[in-house]
Amino acid sequence: MVEFKVVVNDTKNGKSHNILVSGHHANSLVGKKIHDEVDGIFVSLPGYKLLITGGTDKNGFPMRKDLPGTMRKRLLLSKSLGFKPKDSGVRKKKSVRGSTINQDVVQINMKVVKHSSKPIEDIIKTEAKKGEEAKKEEQK
Repeated sequence: MVEFKVVVNDTKNGKSHNILVSGHHANSLVGKKIHDEVDGIFVSLPGYKLLITGGTDKNGFPMRKDLPGTMRKRLLLSKSLGFKPKDSGVRKKKSVRGSTINQDVVQINMKVVKHSSKPIEDIIKTEAKKGEEAKKEEQK
């Protein structure tokens, strides 16, 4: 089963929220690309519209929007996403991941494009309470 750590950046107040997504919601994110708009229901945020801005795979390699597909490639990079040289003009071969989400991606970065009437903090708190109640019932 696919499981993602989704980092949602709230552009209104500048806070980021970590949300664990698994099950059929995670499966619906597979195949989406960087700069695709996603409904917030997939990330347990109903009423929100989210924009995929990037992510990392299971080995920590970043996703690049200009590399199509899901594969990992070694590219010759100058100063850009995935490589920050100390001197100017330095180039280096680095591994980066393509722009499409697949099972190897662990973290997905998103930002809020359209806000809902309820704040994200309230929605996340209610989800956490439901999860705690379910764990207590399993223990009984």
